[in-house]
Formats: sequence, structure tokens, C-alpha cells
Amino acid sequence: MTIKAIRTARTLSTTLLASLLVLAQVPAEACTRLVYLGPDDTIITARSMDWKSDVATNLWVLPRGIKRNGQTGPNSFEWTAKFGSVVATGYDVSTTDGVNEAGLNANLLWLVESEYPKLDDNRPGLTIAAWAQYVLDSFATVEEAVAALEKEPFTIVTENVPGENRLTTLHLSISDRSGDSAIVEYIGGKQIIHHDRKYQVMTNSPTFDQQLALNSYWKQIGGTVMLPGTNRAADRFARASFYVNAIPKEEDANRALASVFSVIRNVSVPYGLNTPEEPNISSTRWRTVVDHKRKLYFFESALTPNTFWVDLNKIDFSEATGKVMKLDLGENQDHTYSGDATGDFKQAEPFKFLGVDM
Repeated sequence: MTIKAIRTARTLSTTLLASLLVLAQVPAEACTRLVYLGPDDTIITARSMDWKSDVATNLWVLPRGIKRNGQTGPNSFEWTAKFGSVVATGYDVSTTDGVNEAGLNANLLWLVESEYPKLDDNRPGLTIAAWAQYVLDSFATVEEAVAALEKEPFTIVTENVPGENRLTTLHLSISDRSGDSAIVEYIGGKQIIHHDRKYQVMTNSPTFDQQLALNSYWKQIGGTVMLPGTNRAADRFARASFYVNAIPKEEDANRALASVFSVIRNVSVPYGLNTPEEPNISSTRWRTVVDHKRKLYFFESALTPNTFWVDLNKIDFSEATGKVMKLDLGENQDHTYSGDATGDFKQAEPFKFLGVDM
């Protein structure tokens, strides 16, 4: 082994140890997001939603032209939706996942290290509950979204998780029809954006730069030799990173979809898992998969036997005639839908984003 290789190994080992120490000190709320880069412009994004209790998710169709408010008091950020979207909510007060009619996907995942800047008079405020919705409403590509977010047009304002006495701490991932990706985090009160097509995977703690360092360690070992097998975020990151690039680059879109589903299931947490020594590791409640090219949004609940999808090509997103519609998934998302569920949505009053008490 060369001196350079020895130094590299030592650096990776030191980084791994430091990151493991961090992981040992933080709650392990678990979610995973990954992007498959296939042939013939086949781009598929998958995510799992892992939570310790029912996150009260439903699916919604939101047309163009809706005027929105940042819900942070008099100096709230305002915008009008340029794109229609299909979204999955958290507690029906927040957009936690979704895809818009241009094929842009946004996902919110837990990141305990998040620290948002203080709200002042210099910038309008935006509730964290509407962060992903702003991106879906406003942009067709990751590049467009990053260019706007880099200007920091608003201050993200967080609030307690509904029914809990702890602040919501999240980071945002974005992917589009080209396979481009971005990860947006707030660390130490400052926005940090990681933007590159190679950023295919995101989980939870530690911060994304440390996730990349941990993954470099496992790449040195090689996924066919050994992969970490626990439910911790760093281990799921390593497994997802290996498998999403090890599965076949299928020409058949449905087979590619099947491969991606198998990877996101591999990094999911068994439903009802109870490990007393790790009380904060949460079960996978549901999974979504976005076929960007075909504009299909798949949903799979842990408590139902079927996977179903929403076809965005069949939805009227126009401002003039488009309607807000809801697909009621039931308590713990236990309502069963099968196949194309686009026609099962019912017109409804829009949900209200969780506002911030000022």
C-alpha cells in the first residue's frame, strides 16, 4: 500500500469514527431518498417515510394559480403557483413529498442537526410546512430551483411537530427529469446547497457532507464484499448508494421501476419494529416512487396489499378549470387502492399549511 493510500485510509477511518460518534448522540428518525439514472432518459426517484406514529398522510392534487402565503405573520413570503402538483402531506398541514407537472420532485426528510436563521425584517418568512410546496409550485428543473434558493428570498421558520414538544428539523431534496439533484440544508443558521447529478441518495443524520465521507469509506470496501446492515441513516445511505447503481439499467421502464422499488424496500424499516436500545428508530409508514419521464407518482403503504399510482398526464392542472382534489388514505394509510387511482380523487377544500405563532 502506498503512503498516499495509507493516508487516505486513515482519513476515511477518522471521518467514519467521528460520524459514528455523532450518530450515537442523535435520535434516529429514519427516511431514505434515492434517484435511479437509467437509459433512454429513464429517471426514477424513490423515498421512504419512516415515523414513529401515524403521520396522517393523504394525497392531494393542487392546480396552478393558487396564491400562497408563508404563514409567518405580517412579513410573510408570498407567491402564486406556476405549476400544478400532486403531493403527499404530513398531518394535512405540510407538503412532505410530491411531484409537479414539469416532472420536478421534492422530498422533505428529517435532519436533527438543522438550525434555521432567525427571522428578521430583512427577509420575509416561509413556514417550513410550505418549503417543498414552494419549490413544486415555482420551478421546472433543479437548476432553476437552486438558482432561486441561492438568493435566499425568504427565511425558513420552523415550528413544533404537530402533537409533539420538539421543533421540526428537515432538509430538502430535489430531483428532475434530467436526473439532476440538489440537497438543501440549514446548518448553524446558514443555507448549504449540494447540487450535482451524482448526489443520488439522501438519508438523515449526519449532515450531507459527512454522509458522503461515510459512503467513501464503504466504497473502499466494496458493496459485493460487505455492506452495513442496520437501520441507522448512515448504513441506509451506504446500501442505497450501492444498490441504486448496481441494479440493471433496464430499457423496459416497468422493470426499471421494479428494481427501484426493490432498493427502497431494502432500506426501509420493518413495520412495528421495536428495539428498546434504539427507541427512536421508526417504522416505514409509506413509500413513494416518481417516474419522471412518464409522469407517474406511485404510492405504497406498509398496511395495504397494493401499490397504486397517480397519472399526472390525466389531471387538469389549469388555473381556469383545475380543481383541488384529495385522495383519502385513511388512518395509518390503510385504505386500499389498486392500479391507476387518478380517478379516485375527490374535490375538496385545500388543506392549510401549518402557520408559525409569532
